[in-house]
Amino acid sequence: MDTFLAIAGWSVFVLVVLAGLVLNLVGILGNWVILGAALVALWQTGNLGFWTIAGAVLLAVVGEVLEFLMAGFGTKFFGGSKGAMVAALVGCLTGAVLGTPVMPVIGTLAGACLGALAGAALYEHLKHEKEIKDALWAGLGAGLGTIGGRVAKVGCGMAIVGVVLVAVFTAK
Repeated sequence: MDTFLAIAGWSVFVLVVLAGLVLNLVGILGNWVILGAALVALWQTGNLGFWTIAGAVLLAVVGEVLEFLMAGFGTKFFGGSKGAMVAALVGCLTGAVLGTPVMPVIGTLAGACLGALAGAALYEHLKHEKEIKDALWAGLGAGLGTIGGRVAKVGCGMAIVGVVLVAVFTAK
């Protein structure tokens, strides 16, 4: 019976982690879902240590910060202004909200990228009177930054899983 419960428990852990990674792609708080599953796994295996929890929480926070900042950094890297960075963040959130009903998950990600692109490009064109080509270049940076932020967030989620697995399987 213990083997069955262990297999069932780890199966649920894997499913929750996969759901968290998908949520990360959509821009929802997937790393916090993964962190919750990690805490339950650590508690059930008796490996609930301070440094493991602190490391996992730090990774979740880093994932959120990276996701938030990358669209703005992409805009700036591609020649956009500080205002375009803010417009990219607003466009990213608006696009994600508008894209979700169209096609959950993929629509959310595409909407966020296109929204960031549109926000930065419109700001640069309307406020700084940049040529369409130059404004779209800054917008492209925002879209690529959004994708980079989501990838970084997924990477942090995988790192949380790695921290938990190391803690569980190297415990004395």
